[in-house]
Amino acid sequence: MNSFVNKALKKISKMPEEQVKFLIQSLEDESNALSAIMDSLYTGILLLDSDGKLLRSNKAAERLLSFSFSQGKKHKLVMAWDFIQYEEISAYIKESTLNKKTNVSSEFSFTVGDKVRFVTLRILPFVKKTTDETGLCQSCVEGSVITIEDITEKRQQEILLHRMESLASLTNLAASVAHEIKNPLGAISIHIQLLQKAIKKQREGDGKLPPEKFTEHYLDIVNEEIDNLNKIVLDFLFAVRPVQATMTLCEPDSVVERMVQFFIPEFKGKGVEVRLKLCHESPRLLADEKLLREVVTNLCQNALSAIKERFPDKGGELVVESYLKEGHYYLVVADNGCGMDEKTLSRVFEPYYTTKADGTGLGLTMVYKIIKEFQGDINVHSEKGAGTCFVITLPVPKESTLLITDASREAEK
Repeated sequence: MNSFVNKALKKISKMPEEQVKFLIQSLEDESNALSAIMDSLYTGILLLDSDGKLLRSNKAAERLLSFSFSQGKKHKLVMAWDFIQYEEISAYIKESTLNKKTNVSSEFSFTVGDKVRFVTLRILPFVKKTTDETGLCQSCVEGSVITIEDITEKRQQEILLHRMESLASLTNLAASVAHEIKNPLGAISIHIQLLQKAIKKQREGDGKLPPEKFTEHYLDIVNEEIDNLNKIVLDFLFAVRPVQATMTLCEPDSVVERMVQFFIPEFKGKGVEVRLKLCHESPRLLADEKLLREVVTNLCQNALSAIKERFPDKGGELVVESYLKEGHYYLVVADNGCGMDEKTLSRVFEPYYTTKADGTGLGLTMVYKIIKEFQGDINVHSEKGAGTCFVITLPVPKESTLLITDASREAEK
């Protein structure tokens, strides 16, 4: 069709009116067909010129990014980033366009109503072929094509799968809890039977009840075992209760920095130096910002408590560091406080285990559950009298690799 149009345009001045009408009708039909194809696609498409002006978009792009191309044109919004209300996506498109970046992709999340949507944006070069005066066909980059793919269902399935795997691991936990419950139940049963036999024997004799101390002895044991059962059940319920996380793509360094800056005045007031060493290159991670703040808060408060136990006046130090390594984001929270012995270290994440007089023993358990919900891991290294170091590892979402060669880069070769 393109070759036919090119030939026809060269001879249009000599063409009869009917052939011109046929040519125009053919072009209109082709344009309508292309528009219909674009609007039928599930993937969103934006076509930008080299300056970033939005030339064309399809219905999927307008639906996914919540904008109207026709409405924007009416209000004379010409730049692509002016149409998009989601700040991170708008800034990404603007930065990539102004710096002539193509063959790049990134993942974003945003809230629509009460739901979180995940999309992947890919920016490809818009290569246009032209024919010079000698008839040679040349290719040049005249803008960019942006595709928007909705991956919400995929991300939700990954989160659900992770939770299902966590639930599957509870089978062993349930078996151990059943074993723990079995012993107190056996003790309760035996002592109740002993008490019943003693009462029956006395009633068959002189009709008097057993001595008060004899009765209370067995009842005290029964009550003690009932308390043990209650604790076991509460610990189990806390262990299996799922974390209510709303997973979005967030920048962890930004969250960590805000929380640490919030604690710095308190630490300095108690003679503790805070050193913040963030990589500032952190990619967006799949996490819940509110729960991530809870993790940082808990670790910082624990560190302050340990430091003050060793250094009541001054001399303490807290280091919060982040870095990227082999597709993972690492967050390190280290202090030079009192540290932990081997027994405490081995039980540090257990529910209700605490060495503090006023502690609940639930803080680090919740930290552990939150990090596991983020599909990450947390390790702790500690030495009595030397300090403690928590290392959190979170996976970086993998971006799709685009195997398309930019024509401009090819030309440079």
